[in-house]
Amino acid sequence: MIDAILWTLGNLALGIRNIAYAVTHPGAWLDWSDPEALIRFIYYGASVELLFAVLVLLLFVLLAGMVWRPFMWGTVRVLEGMANAIGRAVAWVGLLMVLQQIAVVFLQSVFRLGEITVSPFGMGFTQSVGWFSEELKLYNAMVVALCVSYTFVQGTHVRVDLLYGPASFRTKRVIDMAGALFFMMPAAVLIWLYSWFFLWRHLITPKVSATDALDLMLRKAQIVRWNVERIGFSPNGFDAYFLFKILMVAFTLLVFLQAIAVFARAWCEFREGPQSEGRYLDRDSLGAGEELYEGTH
Repeated sequence: MIDAILWTLGNLALGIRNIAYAVTHPGAWLDWSDPEALIRFIYYGASVELLFAVLVLLLFVLLAGMVWRPFMWGTVRVLEGMANAIGRAVAWVGLLMVLQQIAVVFLQSVFRLGEITVSPFGMGFTQSVGWFSEELKLYNAMVVALCVSYTFVQGTHVRVDLLYGPASFRTKRVIDMAGALFFMMPAAVLIWLYSWFFLWRHLITPKVSATDALDLMLRKAQIVRWNVERIGFSPNGFDAYFLFKILMVAFTLLVFLQAIAVFARAWCEFREGPQSEGRYLDRDSLGAGEELYEGTH
């Protein structure tokens, strides 16, 4: 037990040092023209060092917010504002998905076209009808992955209120804080650990693994090169499936950030009481007379 505590405290101290080093030496991990910098970025992107660096930043935010509550409310507003901005922008992909599906069916069934050419700003892009049809999966994945935190802020996610619904105001806030700390954050971290190397295994060669030590990965840097996955499920189908891996990573990041926002809002509302419920909450409205349908699950 004592060894585990000392190990945790030691890694938290190293987290402070690692943050300082990363900020003062960005070229060591952001200069991807250097293969070793790319390998360091990949290795530390799902490492114990990154985990404790994130924990240090999270503890700083939470402690600063508990000492000065406006800072905590500011954190809530920034994170929820970012979730709303991303969600409202990506939601338009749903309209694009519908229009493209109509165009694919119309051009394929009526005109019997085998290819479609799109030329925005005079730049031609030609692919088979099957390619555009399979691309619809990407639009659907974008809506699911990038609108997840937006849906949470808007209160339109699916939830079971058997215990939460009848609970008192402060009990609900405690449930929210516990859920963010013990369910949302750990789940996001686990998905990140699996999806991070899964992504990079389809972007570079030789392939990297979560079990590779840093020394081994740096030796691989001598022969590393980009090898972006371009394999489709059908001969002329959509072949940019690496984008789905990127969306998995983006999804986990948004869930983790939303967990911070949930905890911060719940803590502020717990301290300030029922009169603070929904403060600074920016939710979309269907308009006058549609209140019954807003926020339904």
